[in-house]
Amino acid sequence: MTADPSAPPELSEYVRSVNGIELHVTEAGSGAPLLMLHGVGVDASAQRREIEALARSHRVIAPDLRGHGRSTRPAAYSLRDHVDDMIGLLDELGLARTAVLGGSMGSYVAQALALAVPQRVRELVLVAATSHGRTSSTDRVLAEHADELRGLSREQQQQWLGDRLFAPETPSSVRDQVRDWYVSRHGLGLALSPEQIEAANKAVLGFDFRADLATLEIPTLLISGRHDLLNPPAEAGRMARLLPSARLEVFEHSGHLPSLEEPERFDSTVLAFLTEQTAVS
Repeated sequence: MTADPSAPPELSEYVRSVNGIELHVTEAGSGAPLLMLHGVGVDASAQRREIEALARSHRVIAPDLRGHGRSTRPAAYSLRDHVDDMIGLLDELGLARTAVLGGSMGSYVAQALALAVPQRVRELVLVAATSHGRTSSTDRVLAEHADELRGLSREQQQQWLGDRLFAPETPSSVRDQVRDWYVSRHGLGLALSPEQIEAANKAVLGFDFRADLATLEIPTLLISGRHDLLNPPAEAGRMARLLPSARLEVFEHSGHLPSLEEPERFDSTVLAFLTEQTAVS
């Protein structure tokens, strides 16, 4: 029996011990490697749609970053710990070079990784990205709207923020998909506690790559949602001007989650970029 070419690639899950912790990894596909890094408060399972789509042409490696999902959750850690974890994972998997796709917090880790070991990053795809922040983007937005949110619990504040992750025209089915994912994490006992969310946010306090981006001679694709409240497209535009080999795609009908809000365009844009870079190299 021949395999159905329309069927999604099979996902495998495994654990690797790196940098003193255990990382839970989801992998699918074959071909050129693509390291996929998720945002704060979620894990690789939230990227299943993207993993399956991109694994049709790439070997997608999607770890739960430390402090998240099924990976070890230390009481405190840093952005540098995330970078060392990814270097250790690449070593464990015997990968000398890889493309790296990071969304939101994952884009901060991706930038830090590329700056630390540029020889190991073939291409960068930075989604809903920023190059600097005194606090996490979520904490910044909550602080900016403190008067409006006064008296609300942390959970209610997160609900308020969740309602504003999307573009106005994003269908309710996509919003429900995200909410259902969070509910499922609670049901599996994998949701982050308030203390774990705080640790995740503290790990990215005060990062600033602006002075170093000009040194990154790595082909880079920036994807930004026109309605992104957390990391607006103006910031991605500034990054595109700083990076020597970057281009910016603004998704007009997306907020902070363009891979879910405009999935067909997201997949085709990322795959076209990676294919183009492979052809050039």
